[in-house]
Amino acid sequence: MDDLGEGWLTIDELAREVGVTVRQVRSHQARGLLPPPEVRARTGYYGPEHRARLELVVELQAEGVKLDTVRRLLDTTGDSTSEVLAFARGVRGQFAAERAIATVEELAERFGGDRKALERARRLGLVREVTGDQYEEVSPRLSAAGAQLVALGVPLDRLLHEASSLRRHADGLARSFVETYLEEVWAPFEAAGRPDDQWPRMHEAVGEVRAAWVEALQAAFELAVSERLDVAFGRDLSRHVRVAASD
Repeated sequence: MDDLGEGWLTIDELAREVGVTVRQVRSHQARGLLPPPEVRARTGYYGPEHRARLELVVELQAEGVKLDTVRRLLDTTGDSTSEVLAFARGVRGQFAAERAIATVEELAERFGGDRKALERARRLGLVREVTGDQYEEVSPRLSAAGAQLVALGVPLDRLLHEASSLRRHADGLARSFVETYLEEVWAPFEAAGRPDDQWPRMHEAVGEVRAAWVEALQAAFELAVSERLDVAFGRDLSRHVRVAASD
């Protein structure tokens, strides 16, 4: 074991540290998600890179990512698996929404006692069933914003309709953001062979691109709303002027 260094574990120790079963570790290895262990005296040992890969597999699987997709991601990481996985985890962390657990009764009350509205929210992906009487709020911030609009008098049905539309638009914007980042920031770094001294800059760039993108989206939205209000109120004002002139 001296030639392996610190942080190497047997399969039982690895499974216990990550919180999975030995059978799951072997299954992931058979699927090509984990490289073979280093064998010493007929005992397999798993190092920090094995653990990093296994933790990400478990994390992505919990998010509903298919194992074939996970394997393709791991196959592209080359010799810098630990660094790439840490980077991927950091990127996801910047965009992962804080989540909360609520009971059916709590959500039903929030939806005005309308169980059909709660079911519609589930289909829209706003809440996710955890157990028979508990749901996970995928984005408490979005739920809080919806509650504010309901308090202002926006009907719940209208709000859910708009939430569906907003999600579709957000999906398109998210796709554009990811494609822009991958093509303009990540691809040059990848083509350069992922230089070790540029990893810190790549971590910084994620936050900078995110902040600039959010600022651009807010600015574009405010401009569009301003122009739309000018048109709407201008039309209304013109109508009142015509009515006054006819009188």
